[in-house]
Amino acid sequence: MSLYSFLKDAGEKILQALTPDKAEANSDALTQHVKDALTGIDTSKIQVKVEGDKVIASGEAATQEEKEKILLSLGNVAGVSGVEDQITVTGPVVTAAEFVVVQKGDTLSAISLRVYGDANKYQKIFDANKPMLKDVNKIYPGQSLRIPK
Repeated sequence: MSLYSFLKDAGEKILQALTPDKAEANSDALTQHVKDALTGIDTSKIQVKVEGDKVIASGEAATQEEKEKILLSLGNVAGVSGVEDQITVTGPVVTAAEFVVVQKGDTLSAISLRVYGDANKYQKIFDANKPMLKDVNKIYPGQSLRIPK
């Protein structure tokens, strides 16, 4: 069980007011968001619960990569400051990827240069964050990205 921190004011605006009476509606909205954002990934065994500005994700994912994409899709939502990871991986467990937070002025090439020492490896980062990223030029400050080894 780990808690991943995110910038609360960054990301898509899909949540209603973060009040206890809206928790179930927000949980349903985030569950649908994950399903819509991660086409091609079986998210049917994932449960999402909103508690204030934190999200608890539980259930099963087939791979470590799928688990990380689920956590990122939940955390990259405006209003979410943290995601508690209670997801188990049913397939072979591999080393977890690194996460980076996009800074103002960043591009995938700049991030690639910083983490790999080669700006031309930006496609590797883009591919690791599909289908959440739809365009190599559309990243925003505060967004967390998965950086594969």
